[in-house]
Amino acid sequence: MDNESAKNLWQDFLNQQAEEVVHYKPQTIHFCDNEKDANDCAKLVSKGIKKATSHSLLGLQYRDEKLPKIGDLKIVTDWEGNAKCIVRTTKVQLKPFFSINQEFAAIEGEGDKSLDYWKKTHWNYYTRELEEFNRLPRESMIVVCEQFEKVYEK
Repeated sequence: MDNESAKNLWQDFLNQQAEEVVHYKPQTIHFCDNEKDANDCAKLVSKGIKKATSHSLLGLQYRDEKLPKIGDLKIVTDWEGNAKCIVRTTKVQLKPFFSINQEFAAIEGEGDKSLDYWKKTHWNYYTRELEEFNRLPRESMIVVCEQFEKVYEK
């Protein structure tokens, strides 16, 4: 963990959570691929509105990233790397893009929380994400639906 802000937040969390025994350093993340959306999402998580995120399985595979798993702790930052809070993964499901429903779109908490908004913004994101690998998103592509809870905030 090279991010000083994330290190400080993690240490504060460990100091206040005596029952937490963690033998790994958590991943430090920001949402999205641009400053405005990353900062908006960090605020939504801090406010308890955003409780989920969705990764393209193909993108994770191409970047050689592990699938999220229940119990994972992550430090959420803004675009600049300022640590905002810590979240714990509570549920992970793999679903085709076409099967994402209104309930999940609402839990993800972005925009107007509608399924139409979710589909449009995520299709655009997956298009940008997969472009570097000369791939295009498809309705049948697998989406990793990750739900989380905020467990600590300074």
